[in-house]
Amino acid sequence: MLSTWKRLSAHPAIAILGIIAGMAAILLAMGRVPICKCGYVRLWHGVVFSSENSQHLTDWYTFTHILHGMLFYGLLWWAGRRTPVVTRLLLATFIEASWEVLENTAYIINRYREVTISLDYFGDSVLNSTSDVLAMLTGFLVARRLPVVATVALALAVECVLAWAIRDNLTINIIMLVHPVDAIRVWQRGG
Repeated sequence: MLSTWKRLSAHPAIAILGIIAGMAAILLAMGRVPICKCGYVRLWHGVVFSSENSQHLTDWYTFTHILHGMLFYGLLWWAGRRTPVVTRLLLATFIEASWEVLENTAYIINRYREVTISLDYFGDSVLNSTSDVLAMLTGFLVARRLPVVATVALALAVECVLAWAIRDNLTINIIMLVHPVDAIRVWQRGG
């Protein structure tokens, strides 16, 4: 297994593309739509309460995937700082791609619809999932370049802006998936 990772880390771009292609193939086999059922692709779709959310290239939740990358960089640095950064990047890509597959299973889609504000959520398009992995890669690379204090400040700012703009963010999303809180659900609905 270790020798496989060493070979992959020699060609990280090819390995990353392979992980993304594998994820896309799995999602298509699961019946996910390649692009939005609306028939067109937007660079940005900013309406959270819409059946087109998570269907285009980017949306408000793209920022949470950037945060995934920052968190993966920090956690993988902490857990394996002697491991080459390329290997950690490949592992982060694999984890994010795996999450995208899991997130698009009937169980997680139904969980989102039952306990979060995502009542119109029916899963991501393959295009959106691919974009989410690229957003994670962006967050990973940003965290690698920025000082820790700047990374933490940026992550907190993103969380605050998302909470203000759409009444949701990575922290709230995790809380609501793991252990829903009625007060949060009421606040998210504008109550």
